[in-house]
Amino acid sequence: MIYVDTSVALAYLLAEDRQPPNVFWEKALVSSRLLTYELWTRMHAYDLTVDHRDAARSIIDRISLTEMTPNVLEWIGASMPKELKVRTLDALHIATCVFLTNQRQDVVLASYDLRMCDAASHMNIPLFDL
Repeated sequence: MIYVDTSVALAYLLAEDRQPPNVFWEKALVSSRLLTYELWTRMHAYDLTVDHRDAARSIIDRISLTEMTPNVLEWIGASMPKELKVRTLDALHIATCVFLTNQRQDVVLASYDLRMCDAASHMNIPLFDL
């Protein structure tokens, strides 16, 4: 399954130069519930909620969302390597990837965020070739 980082969803939503192909959205996709909050926050910041509301909902509907429960988040406090130099929200995404991996899910990360990709590589989380 492909873990979708917010950078990928935003690139697609905003029709940026780099974005996954349309076939990407037909694959088994998963993310943290955090993706929805980040997506809506960026849309509000760019004043795009009216024009892009349906497209954002369509993206969110294509992705299975994992809740940010204590079981998902405990890795950050208990096991996150100090070498990971990630921002808070990225740590939450990585924690979700680790949780899914610990649940015996085959997870690959799709992200345009280089720090996030570095952290995933450090945690032996494979990267999806975008």
